[in-house]
Amino acid sequence: MATVGRNMAAPLLFLNLILYILVVGFGSWCLNRLINGQTNNPGFGGNGATLFFLVFAILAGVVGVVSKFSGGNHIRAWRNDSLAAAGSSALVAWAITALAFGLACKEIHIGGHRGWRLRVLEALIIILTFTQLLYLMLLHAGVFSSKYGPGYRDTEYGTGAPAVDPGHKGGVAGTRV
Repeated sequence: MATVGRNMAAPLLFLNLILYILVVGFGSWCLNRLINGQTNNPGFGGNGATLFFLVFAILAGVVGVVSKFSGGNHIRAWRNDSLAAAGSSALVAWAITALAFGLACKEIHIGGHRGWRLRVLEALIIILTFTQLLYLMLLHAGVFSSKYGPGYRDTEYGTGAPAVDPGHKGGVAGTRV
């Protein structure tokens, strides 16, 4: 029963990894077209917000892919110490994705001709904003109950008290006999 959060977070981690890889691919293609000055290409288009959106989308994609590596390590170990790395990197990835989400909304609001690849990239960022937030909440579900995953109530370390080895009979702590 202690793996409820793990069983729900693992497929979402894999889905987000695939979506972030697609974001890097589509964003790189669109940025390459923009840099080459091929904005009048019927497959691209764009408007004034496109450059900023593409930069933040690629940044969100790269940070998102890297955060999934620490997330995979946490899903494998499912301990409090791995939760710190996975949670913090997932939070940073979500924050950058949320910035790209705002720029995607601005780009959609400005309008104009946008090619299908740019519209797919906007849709991927919008979907990733919500799935990454759900993944982040699943990672931190152990705060509310230990049946959902590792929480922050583990007192094995960080309390300031010296660790006691039950098999050790006397002597000075930290010395070998």
